[in-house]
Amino acid sequence: MPDSSLTIATDCIARRVRMLNRRVTNLYDEGLRPLGLKVSQVTILVAAWKMGTARPAAVCDALQMDVSTLSRNVDRMRARGWLETMPDPDGRAQPFGLTAEGRALLEQVLPVWQACQAKALALMGQDTVDRLDEAVRRLVAQAP
Repeated sequence: MPDSSLTIATDCIARRVRMLNRRVTNLYDEGLRPLGLKVSQVTILVAAWKMGTARPAAVCDALQMDVSTLSRNVDRMRARGWLETMPDPDGRAQPFGLTAEGRALLEQVLPVWQACQAKALALMGQDTVDRLDEAVRRLVAQAP
């Protein structure tokens, strides 16, 4: 058993991706903390901005996020005044959109995000980022 555990500990792709995710997320979250945001919330704000009226299923699909995670974040962001519920003709979904405060916040986010982006790029290198892009493209193309 110890040999199997060592193999998993050293060779597991999922472990390495999760570690990379945590490190990069922490880098962005630290930068965004003064704005009261996390990078996961920024992606939702951007999705709402791009979509105008963001339907939860479409946001989950676009961000590869599960419904409960989106719902929890949207609830918090509504409470902070960054998002608002939009009317829905069939009443089943709860689409949302940016408030004026949410739009103003996104404008404040851009220079902070750019600094985080530059730091991540400097730490990882352009070649690594290019390989990440390729890996994402390949995995998305294989998705059912």
